[in-house]
Amino acid sequence: MIVSIKDIFKLTGIFIISFCAVFVCTLFLNFNMDIVAVKEQIVAEPAMMLYNAQVMVGKVVSAVSGGCLLITSVIMLFFYIKHYIDMHKKELGILKALGYPNLKIAGGFWVFGLSVFFGTAAGFGGSFLLMPTFYDIQNEDKLLPEFEVHFHPVLVLFLVILPTILFALLAVAYSYGKLKMPVLTLLRGEILKGRREKKGRKEAGRQSAVLKEVYQPFLTELRKSTVKQRAALVFFITFASFCFSSMMQMSFSMKELASIMFAIMVAAIGMILACVTLFLATTTVIRANTKTIAMLRVFGYSRKECGRSILGGYRPFAYIGFGIGTVYQYALLKITVSVIFADMENVPDYGFDVPVFLITLAAFAVIYELVMYYYAIRIGKLSLKEIMLE
Repeated sequence: MIVSIKDIFKLTGIFIISFCAVFVCTLFLNFNMDIVAVKEQIVAEPAMMLYNAQVMVGKVVSAVSGGCLLITSVIMLFFYIKHYIDMHKKELGILKALGYPNLKIAGGFWVFGLSVFFGTAAGFGGSFLLMPTFYDIQNEDKLLPEFEVHFHPVLVLFLVILPTILFALLAVAYSYGKLKMPVLTLLRGEILKGRREKKGRKEAGRQSAVLKEVYQPFLTELRKSTVKQRAALVFFITFASFCFSSMMQMSFSMKELASIMFAIMVAAIGMILACVTLFLATTTVIRANTKTIAMLRVFGYSRKECGRSILGGYRPFAYIGFGIGTVYQYALLKITVSVIFADMENVPDYGFDVPVFLITLAAFAVIYELVMYYYAIRIGKLSLKEIMLE
């Protein structure tokens, strides 16, 4: 089978997202399961209020972070599989021509689930290194009775084993669906535009769109078509901006609403997810358009023009993602303070922090533009000879 174990090492994004999700969920869920053991010893009302608040926070953080990152991991898994099939159409076509059924070929894609196993296992184990310190900070006021860190096998089942099985099954099912195409299409390396497309109804609209594009500047047209052809990458670039915006702004607010350690952890996870996702998306865009870049350079377009036409179309989505992240973090923290900590005393009211927003926006703009500038330089250094010989 052409899918091998070494192919899973290319799924760095899924590994890191799985690591972050399980790392956070294990910290809070393990804490919740251990704190239950001392509930009967709590007699003071302030301590009971703190207990209820911490249990609720653990559930909310685990549900929100775990749920969002789970959805992102599924989308990223489908993207990787589609990209792999597109890059190996001829090999897959040969297997089908030799009589291998779709299900047997798709069965080999289970190895993509191993990236989830490595990520979740590393996140689960890594959380126990930080857990003693996390427990001490969560009970730094000593309002709750002392309790120790315990290992809960049920968390291994739900955070490591079951996600691995789920993603392996999803990989097989999704690849099985993508392999349902004619053998000749695979052998020719063609990319189907979708069987669901209703040709008759859309043909007139497509023709009128072509007529309009004739009068558009060439680079503007190229920028739009690049985004349309790689629409899945719009999600990743938007998600990268969303992570940076929401988690960086949230981390500043955590200094008053939670511990410094939790604020640092949120900021670190946000930076890691943003950088990894942005790197994945931008690298994929460039690799998919190397021949287009080569032709642009042959016709005399500058490095700046090449970078703008290939990468410039994604810039609006990056700032849209930043805006969504801003609204998300404000709504989440406002609900947390107004609902979860409603009965707690001395909890500061939370309002939208304009200075933090402006600082984060400026930092995001600088980082994003620097990344785009770096990749524009990489575009200018691509070897024309190697590209044309591919």
